[in-house]
Amino acid sequence: MLSLISIELYKIFKKWRTYIGFIAIGLLAPLIHLSFYLAGERSATFAFRNLSDSFIFAGNLLNGYFISNLILQSLFVHIPFLVVLVGGDLLAGEATGGTYRMLVTRPVSRFEIITAKFIAAVIYTALLILWLAIMSLGLGLLIFGSGPLVAFKTKIIIFAANDVLWRFMAAYAFAILSMTVVITLAFLFSSLVENAIGPIVSTMAVIIIFFIISVIDIDFFNTIRPYLFTNHIAGWSYFFEDPVDYSKVLKDAGVLAIHIAVFYGAALYIFSKKDILS
Repeated sequence: MLSLISIELYKIFKKWRTYIGFIAIGLLAPLIHLSFYLAGERSATFAFRNLSDSFIFAGNLLNGYFISNLILQSLFVHIPFLVVLVGGDLLAGEATGGTYRMLVTRPVSRFEIITAKFIAAVIYTALLILWLAIMSLGLGLLIFGSGPLVAFKTKIIIFAANDVLWRFMAAYAFAILSMTVVITLAFLFSSLVENAIGPIVSTMAVIIIFFIISVIDIDFFNTIRPYLFTNHIAGWSYFFEDPVDYSKVLKDAGVLAIHIAVFYGAALYIFSKKDILS
């Protein structure tokens, strides 16, 4: 299995589209840091302009933690559109390249093939989120240093500097789970067709439709909303509340895990029945 996974990772990282997500994050995150750095004191005034009349701030509030949290909120909604570029090609790319027959005639089962591709997809997703952590949190702490984190939720929460890092680590770990759902959905669509464009567009369409349903206040939509994975992928934000509502974290994680299992199981079933001779 390790050999199969390494082969699948090689296939993923030899394609240029794999690096689009890394390049996008590698450009956008430093650009945000640079804009805050060049703005200097003006950026601090802008960030806390609505609070300066009511509170007296002391210390380094415009720090790496604050900017990293801002980047995570800003970019996280766009990351699904980056991971589908790889997920949509995992199986459809084999059909496009005409390598299906070669793939399934090797002395391994179709279950092993699908599982190796799935694990490789999860590894790619984890690496992309890790890259986001490096380019936002790592670079932010390097440039701006650490300090208390001011979080704007339904209320204003100020976390002590020694109570922040673990929250980011937990948030990034949850983000990996969230994006695994997205790439597994693209993986499922990839098992249905023979061209990567279809799974990419289909996954994006599903995400957009689900997001729209999540914000429209209609009784029918309110009924189905709890079952949509898009209603749970932002569960990472619970780690920036005080206290952390672990019941909500576990609920969102459970819903996402069920979606992953269903999408993976469906892809496995479809691939196991696929006629590679036609």
